[in-house]
Amino acid sequence: MKQLIGNLKGDKVIWSFVALLALFSFMPVFSASSNLAYLGHGTGNTLGYLVKHLAHICIGFTIIYLVHKVPYHYFRAISKLGLPVVWILLAYTLIKGTVIAGANASRWIQIPFVGITFQTSTLASLVLFIYVARYLSKTREEEIDFKESLKELWLPVFITLAFILPANFSTTALIFAMVIMLVFIGKYPMKYIGFIIGSGIICLALFVLISKAYPDSRFFSRVSTWSSRIENFTTDKPDEDDYQIEKAKIAIASGKIYGLGPGKSVQKNFLPQSSSDFIYAIIVEEYGLIGGFGVLTLYLLLLFRFVVASHKANTLFGKLVVIGLGFPMIFQAMINMAVAVELLPVTGQNLPLISSGGSSIWMTCFALGIIISVTKKDEEIEEELKVAAKRDEALQKLIDAELASEEEINSDYSIEDSSSNPMDAVMNK
Repeated sequence: MKQLIGNLKGDKVIWSFVALLALFSFMPVFSASSNLAYLGHGTGNTLGYLVKHLAHICIGFTIIYLVHKVPYHYFRAISKLGLPVVWILLAYTLIKGTVIAGANASRWIQIPFVGITFQTSTLASLVLFIYVARYLSKTREEEIDFKESLKELWLPVFITLAFILPANFSTTALIFAMVIMLVFIGKYPMKYIGFIIGSGIICLALFVLISKAYPDSRFFSRVSTWSSRIENFTTDKPDEDDYQIEKAKIAIASGKIYGLGPGKSVQKNFLPQSSSDFIYAIIVEEYGLIGGFGVLTLYLLLLFRFVVASHKANTLFGKLVVIGLGFPMIFQAMINMAVAVELLPVTGQNLPLISSGGSSIWMTCFALGIIISVTKKDEEIEEELKVAAKRDEALQKLIDAELASEEEINSDYSIEDSSSNPMDAVMNK
């Protein structure tokens, strides 16, 4: 175990928080999956779901370990080459129109021969954030040409978002907001940022207007879902989403301060997405406000550590990568919690590292691996500086010792005659 921990490089605090969240996830996932066990097989056996979640977590930590061994600057070139690949995957996902359990699941694709569904938008967001960080670090010494940035920066951003928008508005909005935050931190001119935000709003409005003109098109099928969710959130009209919110609020109210206890949730049997999108409600029901605030605190501490890691990074690219990959993870968690308490309409965003799922956990772990790789490089530089300082100190000690010995020899040797009679030297006396 000590050898294994010794092989883990990078920020140990980030490793610790990630491990705590992953370990804690087993209890609510095991409890909440009982509903799925009854629906899927009728046996009520949740062991299979627990083993599946364990496999996902183990694969996720393997991804973190492998990725954090790769020098993070390699991802500069990978992001540029990866964007066209991501666009192809997103286009295939949009055209394929996967259906899972009778529901529209156009955000996922089925991996051949494996039987695992993969959400391509999560991979696209990681590649896009790294690409934006690459561009900003490349142009930090230069005055930004807006026309050139439209081609090199914003065109890839809007192409990526255009592929994601028809299937997932919430993810599109989150990615766009994070890109805006990233370019703001990267000192992109504010007057240009305002123009980009306005352009994004206009593009969204045009998309909605076109969807109204072609309401029967499968390409625009999700637009009605977005509008109904927003309408139901503002007017409290009863529907399926409102049913989920009501059950989530009942679960949170039932938990009170200390909760009902692990595995004793009642609403998990009525809440459709109890192990994924609404798992926070189950956490509060079983572990009370103490458990809910505990999970929230872990995410906030992780956010604080991302800020520290970004501050310590020795390159602008490293700083922006930590912000671009770390902050969306935390904001996604905040959105998930806000939905559970009805501060936001239903978005479909899961709780990172806690909600059940395969590709979402793996992509989160991939991002964490890159962040830890940045912190690993900083540690390596600090170690090199310490070794260099020790080497200089040892060399200085040798020089001082040599100078001291030379001074001692010079003090013992003299050409002056100390005898009282000058003739003694001639007479050899």
